[in-house]
Amino acid sequence: MVLWIEWIAVAIVGLVVLFAALSAFGAWRWSVATRALTDRLEAARLPLVTARYNAARELGGLPPPVQRFFRAALTDGQPIVAAASLAHRGSFNLAAEGPDRWIPFTSTQRITTRRPGFVWDARMAMGPGLAVHVHDAYVAGEGILHPAVLGLVSLTDLRGSSPEPGGVAQGEFMRYVAEAAWYPTALLPSQGARWAAVDEHAAQVTLADGTVSATLLFRFDPRTGLIDSVRAEARGRMVGKGVVMTPWQGRWSDYAVRDGMRVPMSGEVAWLTPAGRRTYWRGQVTRIDFTSAR
Repeated sequence: MVLWIEWIAVAIVGLVVLFAALSAFGAWRWSVATRALTDRLEAARLPLVTARYNAARELGGLPPPVQRFFRAALTDGQPIVAAASLAHRGSFNLAAEGPDRWIPFTSTQRITTRRPGFVWDARMAMGPGLAVHVHDAYVAGEGILHPAVLGLVSLTDLRGSSPEPGGVAQGEFMRYVAEAAWYPTALLPSQGARWAAVDEHAAQVTLADGTVSATLLFRFDPRTGLIDSVRAEARGRMVGKGVVMTPWQGRWSDYAVRDGMRVPMSGEVAWLTPAGRRTYWRGQVTRIDFTSAR
């Protein structure tokens, strides 16, 4: 009897050691893949066409709420953002329908503004010792969504460069545009942004990267002039094994001054489904650093 107990104890210890080794190997392999994606992102960078924000040149002809936004968010003469590095913490909702299933995550993100792109590297805690690593990225015109258990077992691996609506490239580029609240100089006309008036507190912006483009509705807080929400009328949402075009919205809050810019430190993202609003991402920025024109 004692011998069997000893063998069971040895087996349990062996399984624990094996699981720890797999976790460590998966984390290492995932970090290698993250570095490769980030290297591709950096290799695609182009020189900025304008080094500094000039309000007199940029604001003329823009819709009034957009002018108020830039006056509230930017400092005249400040450098144009060439790249940014962020860290986040928050929670992610795994449930596409029914009761919410929130799990915690931490993440880092690297963004470049010309050529536009980003690499989001997240770690989601599914349970004690069990992590899902996620790459969500737009790199050199390619959209990427790749979650993997322990960084080893892929749950899906979506990649594509087609500009068609509902494709992964357009969906990821929409994310880049929506998150420009973190790097607001990317929304200036000199950086390729085309604004169209909607009403006294909202305007549409269109940005393009080659054949991939995105048009989103920005709504501004009437008190502060800063971005309150961003909406796409149709973004590709995975439902089962198919894609359903669904309204999508991000909300920004908790603004703080960083490098002369007012940027949001909290946000949430939701699908606006026929059954109602389904919030699936809530997060806070724990670190944000900027690189100016070089």
